[in-house]
Amino acid sequence: MDNLSAVVWFFSIVGFLIAAYSIVANDAIQTLGTFLSSNAKRPWWVLWLYASSIIVAVMLTGYFFYDTDIAFDRLNSIPYPENGVQWYHAIPPIFLLILTRYGIPVSTTFLVLTIFALTGGDSTEGVLPSMLQKSALGYLVAIGAAFFVYLIVSRMFERWISNTKDQPINPLWYLLQWSSTAFLWWQWLVQDLANIFVFLPRTTTPNGEGGVDVTFDPMLLVFATIVMLVLHAYIFKTRGGEIQKIVLTKTNTTDVRAATLVDFIYALILMYFKELNDIPMSTTWVFLGMLAGREIAISYVAGLRGKLEALGDVATDVARAFIGLVISVVLAIFLPAIARGELGVVLSDFPGYLGRILGF
Repeated sequence: MDNLSAVVWFFSIVGFLIAAYSIVANDAIQTLGTFLSSNAKRPWWVLWLYASSIIVAVMLTGYFFYDTDIAFDRLNSIPYPENGVQWYHAIPPIFLLILTRYGIPVSTTFLVLTIFALTGGDSTEGVLPSMLQKSALGYLVAIGAAFFVYLIVSRMFERWISNTKDQPINPLWYLLQWSSTAFLWWQWLVQDLANIFVFLPRTTTPNGEGGVDVTFDPMLLVFATIVMLVLHAYIFKTRGGEIQKIVLTKTNTTDVRAATLVDFIYALILMYFKELNDIPMSTTWVFLGMLAGREIAISYVAGLRGKLEALGDVATDVARAFIGLVISVVLAIFLPAIARGELGVVLSDFPGYLGRILGF
């Protein structure tokens, strides 16, 4: 890291700051959205202090128990670019900011990491297809698991919530919901911090066991933690922004009891995929899959909303996520090509080029 130029450091820090803000604004709400909506009457700073304590705990865990790897092995297959972070690496987070402003649930994993995966040469070959496969599997597992769980509980549980929403709630539910939020928040941070820290200088070395060790400088840990805490203060102060509207359109998500079950299922799915392998995956796809399975089951079993309305809601979320994926791949292909002066070469055989990077 000592031999990085001032320009590389500039794009690394700027890229990190833009990515941190855009990813927090887009992805964190998928995790904390139900927590915010079901605790809307509490002061924002109380919720922020709770979430911030978990951020600090996760950062310290990554540093001390993962040998300073605050990305939790998620960047093992995506080393720091040989020539450092370039201007085109910092462009996708800007698009993420724009899409977030319009409430589009973009996969930050694809939008941010794809360009690193496609410009890393032999060291990142095959990473994008692996990310796609793992994320698609995550969506299917999430929609299936949520549908199965809510198929069983929605007739009684969701109807009970709907019929008692104006009655006092047992304080035990708040304890359960804050616990499930902590569990989910931890799992999300472990999965998605890589999307932010991919911009920061780091060292990737073989560990002699067939794998690699990723290490970050201690001062970068302090810097990153402060940035995360400040950004989350803003998100909590504004109660989630545009992406929060996705959560609010779902059935009963402003109720602490329903939010508890949503958070717990989401956290278990993320924990399973964390242990599966160290390939990054889209938590957005898992989030949308879980909400889709839940809404379909509730509409068919509990009858709390129309079936066509639920299916239309699911289709809209999928379409938005697909738009984000297309934008991710287009940016990752064309921005580096423009920087290298190879745009004509890429356009001359675009279908073949696209097939190769997707592993077809």
